Amino acid sequence: MSQIGRQSGEIGWPSSQRAWWAVAVFSVAAIVSYTDRQILSLLVDPLRADLHISDSQVGLLQGLAFAFIYALAGLPLGRLADTAPRRLVILIGVLIWSAGTIACGYAPNFVGLFGARLLVGIGEAALAPAAISMIADLFPASRRGAATGAFLIGMLIGSGVAITVGGAILQAAQQGAFHHLPIVGAMAPWRATLVILGLPGPLLAALLLTVKEPARRNQATGPDHASLKSSLSGFRSRWAVLAPLYVAMALISMGDAAVGNWSPTFMSRRFAVGSAEIGLLLGLASIVTGVLGTVLGGLVADRMVRRGGPPQRLIIACVAAGLGVFGGAIGLAQSGLQVVAFFSVWAFMSAISGTIGITAVQEIVSNEMRGVAVAINSLGNILVGVVIGTSATAFLTDAIYRSPLAVGLSMTTVAVPVGIVATGLYWLTYRNLIIRREREAQA
Repeated sequence: MSQIGRQSGEIGWPSSQRAWWAVAVFSVAAIVSYTDRQILSLLVDPLRADLHISDSQVGLLQGLAFAFIYALAGLPLGRLADTAPRRLVILIGVLIWSAGTIACGYAPNFVGLFGARLLVGIGEAALAPAAISMIADLFPASRRGAATGAFLIGMLIGSGVAITVGGAILQAAQQGAFHHLPIVGAMAPWRATLVILGLPGPLLAALLLTVKEPARRNQATGPDHASLKSSLSGFRSRWAVLAPLYVAMALISMGDAAVGNWSPTFMSRRFAVGSAEIGLLLGLASIVTGVLGTVLGGLVADRMVRRGGPPQRLIIACVAAGLGVFGGAIGLAQSGLQVVAFFSVWAFMSAISGTIGITAVQEIVSNEMRGVAVAINSLGNILVGVVIGTSATAFLTDAIYRSPLAVGLSMTTVAVPVGIVATGLYWLTYRNLIIRREREAQA
């Protein structure tokens, strides 16, 4: 290790090469994961025609069959990441979600496709808790934010890859490019696309074997340190710090769902922007702001940690959430380009606060709690963010404002209040963490 590393109190940590290689592999896994997760949205029309299913059934495949089971499976899989070799947990998860993706391509009907999507959700739920827990053991606090952000970038890229690579594979299949290949050559194009996207799973599993399991740090001692009772006790003792942090992240996720899911509709209804232009503008804005926010948020927060300790990163999260409120005022936009500008401000600030939030969770809990801690965060983000955020916007438009053109106002009605409350909760988390550390120092 370099002299700088030794002077920074990083003696005993894995080498930078080993640590960043692990992050690179986890990022690749995240890209593959999100590609397999999102690809169904590109195949809606052909699979509907082939399986004779409705839009509502497609919604179940994308929502209940994946998101809900992903959230619920995350808790036991997070617990498994706290008690078993985490690399093995990820490896098994990769094989399960890849097998589920391939099974989607062979599904004979809606029930079969529903069951295959359950497998995809269960497998992918294993990745984040185990990977983020390992990152916390690979990097000291002063570099942990940037590393966590790099992993999260894989998820952002994966959403774009699902459209670009998945679309290219689908188009190639439709043009007969795979006719000479065994198995997929005789399949319907949408089925061949799913099978092909599932094939990299074993290769990714082999790549994971090059990642070494790091020693668990910040772990309680004693024979029952990994017991469920001990873990629950740890959560109770830290709840004054964790509760506001979890709620803050869930509220920001709720704003993400409102702004992210309904901005295309707002641009189309209010300003008559075409779907191709909407996809280009918002897609590019989402990727750029997400990547920049994740990277810069991690780097700036790490700088704050080096100056004043881990709690200081929450100050940046608080500022980001507060500035994000201005993006939440998207309903005030007077043109399509202004919609993109408001959208970008929200997405950028959300990426910053989200990266810092999940990093802070890993620093607050002890090692044997980290997997479950990440799973709880995912559960809150999906149930509060995705489910409530999306439906609340629709409810406001239909039942309160009673006009399809008011969707922008509905988005703002959701995003601005949750941004303000989240700002206060991030600050409360910071203050409670400072108080907790002062008490621990005096004990």
